[in-house]
Amino acid sequence: MQIKDRCAVVVGGASGFGKATATALAGAGARVAILDRPASAGEQVAGEIGAQFFGCDVTDAEGTESALAAAVSQLGGLHVAVNTAGGGIAKRTLTKSGPHPLDEFRATVELNLIATFNLNRLQAWHMNSAEPVNDDGERGVIINTASIAAFEGQIGQIAYTAAKAGIAGMCLTMARDLGSRGIRVTAIAPSLFETGATAAVPEDMKSALVRDAAFPKRMGRPEEYARLAVAIVENPMLNGQTIRLDAGQRFAPQ
Repeated sequence: MQIKDRCAVVVGGASGFGKATATALAGAGARVAILDRPASAGEQVAGEIGAQFFGCDVTDAEGTESALAAAVSQLGGLHVAVNTAGGGIAKRTLTKSGPHPLDEFRATVELNLIATFNLNRLQAWHMNSAEPVNDDGERGVIINTASIAAFEGQIGQIAYTAAKAGIAGMCLTMARDLGSRGIRVTAIAPSLFETGATAAVPEDMKSALVRDAAFPKRMGRPEEYARLAVAIVENPMLNGQTIRLDAGQRFAPQ
């Protein structure tokens, strides 16, 4: 799908992967809406790149539905959806004080997996109402964010691993569900990137964290995620898969 003049929504677009992707899509000529927490830098980022901002908490299903509907209405449609919102906790299945708190596991799955599915089902519905944009009959592209933790979760990542593995696991099934409607679904599974908390890690510690990478032996940069997202949108044969973006790194147990 060509990007110019298409309508794109980037969830989590106020920072990190989302900000870089929103910037790249806008630079390629897309009409872009950023969805992120009301207290985020979303409005500022939107102003900088000529996008629109809509505040929402992805764990609030009804609020997210309303924010997405407002964004699609303002854009005039939806062709591209990139979902980067998420987060995790560090806790083992058994801790010194007892078993992993169930509410914390549930909250992590809610934030990452359930919120992503909620976004996907709504985004697909909006895409489905559009006319195909090319001879393939393509209507839309959905890109979710997993993690290499989905495949090699480290000690203390049980909740995050479960959630991200769910995102990776949905990919092919959802692509099959939506294929007849001209909607593609992929996911990106990054390794350690310079986003959020990792951006503040001292350089000597960063080197230790990426020692298992094949090449390059450094943390990824948000713009490298964005470049892959753009390539996915533009290449119609990318569908139904989770693409590792990891410099050949495989997480060790800890």
